[in-house]
Amino acid sequence: MTGRSSTSLRADARRNIDALLQAALAVFSDQGIDAPMRTIANRAGVGVGTLYRHFPQRSDLIKAIIRREVEALVEAANDLVEQHEPGAALATWLSLVVDLVATKRGLGPALHSGDAAYQSLPDYVFGALIHPLHMLLASAAAANIIRSDVDAGDLLNAVLRVATPASEGDVAQAKRMVALLVNGLYHRPNAALPS
Repeated sequence: MTGRSSTSLRADARRNIDALLQAALAVFSDQGIDAPMRTIANRAGVGVGTLYRHFPQRSDLIKAIIRREVEALVEAANDLVEQHEPGAALATWLSLVVDLVATKRGLGPALHSGDAAYQSLPDYVFGALIHPLHMLLASAAAANIIRSDVDAGDLLNAVLRVATPASEGDVAQAKRMVALLVNGLYHRPNAALPS
């Protein structure tokens, strides 16, 4: 009997999961958080059983979408450091944070529902993003592009708050506001910080 290797099964499962996450994000954005799971499975090109095997609850699917987007953002920080000068890497990455916030547009009703399934997500997002932001800030400060007194936690909190219009559909406004924040990080020898 010829069987498929466990490697090809894992690759198939990975492709199915990726297809389901992409389809779910698109369907939730278009139809809202209560869209039928069958619609997501159809858009992903898999059966409903495959969807439920990987994501038994709707909340499992929503959390997986957020985790995938956050993981991509963490990986992007390393790529940006290698491909751009430190100031551009930092500005580009913070703009990508706006894109992450924009993914909440279709997921917002679930994430703000008070459901205990989502309680750990804010801490997860913040905890995952703080290290790459600290690295990008340190790199830009070492290159003498930005001030060295910028706290990564404060900046991440500010960016996440300023990017709120992206979760309501106005990504362009959120990116402009984050660009203003980034501009404030640059050296200004005569500028005094409030205490």
